[in-house]
Amino acid sequence: MLLEGLTVVVSPLIALMKDQVDFLQGRGIEAARLDSSVSREAFEEIQDALRARRLKLLYVAPERFSNERFLARLKSLRIDLLVIDEAHCISEWGHNFRPDYLKLARYARELKVGRVLALTATATPAVARDICSAFAIAPEAHVNTGFYRPNLFLRATACAPRDRIGVLIARLKARPRGPTIVYVTLQKTAEHVAAALAAAGFAAEAYHAGMEAEAREAVQNRFMASDEAIVVATIAFGMGIDKANIRAVFHYNLPKSQENYAQEIGRAGRDGAPSHCEIFAAAADLTVLENFTYGDTPTPEALRDLLKALLQGRAAGDTFDISGYELSTRHDIRPLVVSTALTYLELDGVIEATAPFYTTYQWKFLRETEEILGRFDADRRAFLERLFGLAKVGRIWNSVVLADAVQALAGEDGAEALGGNRERVVKALTYLEEKGDLELQVAGVRQGYRVVRVPEDLAAVWHELRRRFATREASDIARVAGVAALVGGQGCLVRRLLGYFGEELGRDCGHCGPCAGDARVVLEREYHAVELSAEELGGLRAAHPRALGGARQMARFLCGIASPALSAAKLTRHPRFGSAVEAPFAAVMQAAKAALAGDDAAPAAAPGPQD
Repeated sequence: MLLEGLTVVVSPLIALMKDQVDFLQGRGIEAARLDSSVSREAFEEIQDALRARRLKLLYVAPERFSNERFLARLKSLRIDLLVIDEAHCISEWGHNFRPDYLKLARYARELKVGRVLALTATATPAVARDICSAFAIAPEAHVNTGFYRPNLFLRATACAPRDRIGVLIARLKARPRGPTIVYVTLQKTAEHVAAALAAAGFAAEAYHAGMEAEAREAVQNRFMASDEAIVVATIAFGMGIDKANIRAVFHYNLPKSQENYAQEIGRAGRDGAPSHCEIFAAAADLTVLENFTYGDTPTPEALRDLLKALLQGRAAGDTFDISGYELSTRHDIRPLVVSTALTYLELDGVIEATAPFYTTYQWKFLRETEEILGRFDADRRAFLERLFGLAKVGRIWNSVVLADAVQALAGEDGAEALGGNRERVVKALTYLEEKGDLELQVAGVRQGYRVVRVPEDLAAVWHELRRRFATREASDIARVAGVAALVGGQGCLVRRLLGYFGEELGRDCGHCGPCAGDARVVLEREYHAVELSAEELGGLRAAHPRALGGARQMARFLCGIASPALSAAKLTRHPRFGSAVEAPFAAVMQAAKAALAGDDAAPAAAPGPQD
């Protein structure tokens, strides 16, 4: 508020932005947010406030910076402060990496921002160094307020998977009722555990990304208003939850990383009162967590084909546009991984983002067409008549694919006079909406790019992408190993967790499970040999060459890890899908490789840990 110019706040979630903007506006502070849920009228009001230099704080998601029009607007303004929330997302060593965060340091330099404030609750020393390096933050400007929470009682309890629900119910019955979060890994586990707790008499509900947005919001609202509600949730729950009196956080499954664990238990006891945090530790969870990571790594062939689709036949200065969803489906690469690959190419100076746009416009008439057309001169009337005539007419909605409409308007009967260009079509439809003539909807978002330089050696770019994704995979697997070491280690649990974040308590905490005399948790994995028939796998590959063409794709299928191609082929419903879910992914992939290359007579067995 003391700075003269604008403060831009980068935040990863719409819900977080909305809560904070509502809070600021309620105190008379000129704040706004730009996100996909903002109406056209609100968008125009924000643009007016920016032009008039009235706005003090503008909240945006990191992806907003991929819009060159937005960047052009920011370049015309004085930005005195850039605030980056969840700043660990900048670092590839961070636990919640988001590719668009990687570009923020470059944008900060381009926009000549006055100062940068990077905030995170979960920065290891390596992540903190990455953040400081990216934004040229001096060592003395790195402020660590500490991770130690003396009111939290941390405990890890060895628990067989079949016994967990009984142990959880016993713990809840033994404690005074209070707001509680139970974290699980899988959506189906959330549903199962919530139902079991409700049957035992607790006010428990599930929360996960597979639920409709309205249902999730209703669960969250009931939790926020209650003094004894229990939410059984995947990691989709918690960001932006500022409820001071959460009395317990249980990890029904092992957390994904020590960073996730610190963040999730950090939601307990914000009022300073004692709160209970317990992990039910089962070794089988380690395999599930590792398999999620392996599922994100694209095959070498998929990366090669993606690069060809993006760059082959293009020259410097060429523009093109892509749909992340279409690329994901075509190359069997998860959408976030496609975004990561595109970001790597941007950071290497190969391409640069221009602006997103929509491919399809739909409208519902609110007035008779003759009444609308009657207000315009002959030229504009002819243009609108032709545009309306190109629309596919439904029972309620009319729709046009914009590229087709533009081509038709410009290409028939020498109709250049009709103004066959995208900007005029969009401007006309937007104007009619503003005048109340029709209701407009858009669909099919695509992101524009410009080729900055064409690499001399595309194979070298391919090898570098493969190296980067292999490094990320190894880093994420190491995080899972770190969770195993934390849970199964000796000595004070709090002290070991703090040590991971570079903080030395200097003594045992005296109030965690090991300090209270708990026995050491021993995590021993059971390895299940998987017999894979070359004949069976060969038959599956022949029937589904796109989805099951290679050993990594086959291993995903057998380990129950969905991919775009598996979903498209409906193979997630196949009886073999997930049949090797308890076996380590690397072992299943090795066995699949041998089976696909071997003879039909000799089935291959997935090797055990000694191999």
